[in-house]
Amino acid sequence: MDIEEIESYIGKVPDFPKPGILYYDISSLLINGKAFSETVKKLCSLLDSYDFDTIAAIDARGFIFGSAIANNLNIGMVMIRKKNKLPGKTISHDYKLEYGNDTLEINVNANNKRIILIDDLLATGGTAKAAIDLIEKAGGKVKCFTSVIELNFLKGREKLKLPIESLIKYD
Repeated sequence: MDIEEIESYIGKVPDFPKPGILYYDISSLLINGKAFSETVKKLCSLLDSYDFDTIAAIDARGFIFGSAIANNLNIGMVMIRKKNKLPGKTISHDYKLEYGNDTLEINVNANNKRIILIDDLLATGGTAKAAIDLIEKAGGKVKCFTSVIELNFLKGREKLKLPIESLIKYD
């Protein structure tokens, strides 16, 4: 299955969750076993040249791809969650969004880890940058940010000062 065929499983929903937003719906991709499997394989192949031992995934849709990649590569995964969603000792990081503020948290388990950070989509880069800052605060080193979809026109790549691998790019 090529990238164009994988892309055909991504729906585009205008004005969701609010007017002016074009939502990239991965539901059809996930429900098709072959399309999902091929997406995971292609994401894994994008990571071949990186030296890493752990996946970190961003709440919530990043968990889907992060856990599949970690399982495929037989390595562990760290969850980066929204505030008050992780039990035990956590480290938090506050950051600004276009429409307000938010907080991400991580369990204290990223120390000395070489990490690939994954989310389903890279848009403005705000959440990805906050997750990178959080991982570094926890003692980890992000080797690459990876996404299924990248919206080039929002220039999120410019906020991240590390390698970026995206499967599908929209200009």
